[in-house]
Amino acid sequence: MSNLPADPLSNDSRVREFFLARQPILNREQALVGYELLYRRAAVGPADVVDNLAATAAVIEHTAALGLETVIGATLGFVNVDESVLMSDIVQFFPADKVVLEILETVAASPALIARVSELAQAGYSFALDDVVTHSEHLAPFFPFVKIIKIDVTGMPVAQLQALSARFTAAGKVLLAEKVETIDEFNACMALGFSYFQGYYFARPIILSGKKLASSQLTLVQLLSLLTNDADNDRIEAMIKQDASIGLMLLRMVNAAGVGTIKRVDSLGQALVILGRRQLQRWLQIILYAQPGKDGLSASPLLALVTTRGKFLELIATRLRPGERTVADTAFTVGIMSLMDTLFGQSMASMLEQITLSDEVREALTARTGFFGDLLQLAECIERLDEAGELVGPILAKLCLTPEELNEMQLLAFEWSNQVTASPD
Repeated sequence: MSNLPADPLSNDSRVREFFLARQPILNREQALVGYELLYRRAAVGPADVVDNLAATAAVIEHTAALGLETVIGATLGFVNVDESVLMSDIVQFFPADKVVLEILETVAASPALIARVSELAQAGYSFALDDVVTHSEHLAPFFPFVKIIKIDVTGMPVAQLQALSARFTAAGKVLLAEKVETIDEFNACMALGFSYFQGYYFARPIILSGKKLASSQLTLVQLLSLLTNDADNDRIEAMIKQDASIGLMLLRMVNAAGVGTIKRVDSLGQALVILGRRQLQRWLQIILYAQPGKDGLSASPLLALVTTRGKFLELIATRLRPGERTVADTAFTVGIMSLMDTLFGQSMASMLEQITLSDEVREALTARTGFFGDLLQLAECIERLDEAGELVGPILAKLCLTPEELNEMQLLAFEWSNQVTASPD
């Protein structure tokens, strides 16, 4: 077994050459259970998976040094590993109870590698087989140590998917469907017994003609309107009290994120005073995405995605336009509103007919143009790094940002989103 390369962070450029992304993994109840962590070379594009041992060591140790929970919160992290990584000491940088190690189907099951996987399994590490397309015999030696089978459902014939799912389910394996992009694909995989789902089907708008807002959503929209029209706190508090679930979610989020106070906030009036109008408006925008009736805000993957996106855009705007708070606030709003069509089941054009917004915000949301459109497009490309990674570099160059700055702001956005969506103690 090889050791970790000497001082893998001694050449910081190796870390700066990579983009980091996390892709959500949901369970059958549509709750967020984990993220797959993806690393791609900044200079090459989405097809260039990190496979050099020294580079992989640098990136993984860098992530671990910042704290894995900063990236994945309280969920699991799914990490791709090849033979060189498994046979080295790099794995030790990840706590066994926080990661699932994904072995590619193309990895050869040599006796030495099987012995190493067995050793890691005994140490408490969980394993998945990634990109499985057949029930290949060469995978059999891994089976005693593998819990999860990941199947890329893109373009896979129904008969093949049925055969694979039946065989692996009979073998007692947990099935994870990758690249699930539509609700129909999700439902089909549900029927075949898949337990986990990776893909952005949950963030795609399903336009329903004549769909009405739920009462709590309507109250939130009315609250945002009151804030826009500078209504007094008494009217705002009275409106919040019309829907107890909104008040409860607001208090949960205020206390989860701290908002600069060490004392617990227990009343709506206190929350309004502490937050101020600017912060209250952004919390109300966030609460729109919380799922009522769920145990904890983290149950909503859409909420986790939109809070990360909103904070990420705000951080970039702050970096590029220092001292311009209005620009940062607008960037946050663009990020939050970018998934309103998904949330409400209406087209973005229809949503914008109901809301008064500046032209540059409208252009960002509908055409991804202008300064805010560039920020939004960057966030979306990072989220889909394996598909749109080649677009990240040009956008960064246009914005005069480095990959290192990008990674720094991503981690801050991840951490903030994790705090906002954390379940209350």
